[in-house]
Amino acid sequence: MSQSKKVRRLVLLSMFIGIEIVLMITPLGFVPIGPINATTLHIPVIIISILLGTKEGVILGIVFGLSSIFTATFRPTAFSFCFSPFYSIGEVHGNFSSILIAMVPRICIGLGSGYLYKLLRKKLSESPAILISAAAGSLINTILVMSGIWLFFGREYAATAGFAYETFMNVIKATIFTNGIIEAILAAIILAAVIKALKAKGAHI
Repeated sequence: MSQSKKVRRLVLLSMFIGIEIVLMITPLGFVPIGPINATTLHIPVIIISILLGTKEGVILGIVFGLSSIFTATFRPTAFSFCFSPFYSIGEVHGNFSSILIAMVPRICIGLGSGYLYKLLRKKLSESPAILISAAAGSLINTILVMSGIWLFFGREYAATAGFAYETFMNVIKATIFTNGIIEAILAAIILAAVIKALKAKGAHI
């Protein structure tokens, strides 16, 4: 790889790290849709994983995860113990599992989107490959986060939210089919336009 291409990749990655931080500290990171908030923080991760590859996608996924820990610590909600080891509510305390929930799904966005796009491009044209990879990356985040909460903080989360722990799987399904689907559609639509525009400018491998 030429030196100029390495520099261009580094500049692009740095720019998207900046975008991720801006989304974290502003309301742009969450889009209100009816009674729910759809996050946009996963979108830069998916863009980079498709444009540059899984390694850069993982790096931006780490930034996303750290952003989640930061937000849960300094702008806490009732459920911030799930994402920050430094936050507690009543007898419920965040711990190392909180770091896993904040970090692992976000890293997997970069891995999943990047590998899936590379695989699909061998069989599909660019547009459907981007749409499917973007939607998959978004759903990876939703499914892994909710599964992590169920695994590590299921009873505490249910008690805080006010529903029976035995119905947690129904809550996961409902979240996937509300927030998850909306975020996946939003990501696919935005990324299809953004990635094509960036590739037209030469912002890819």
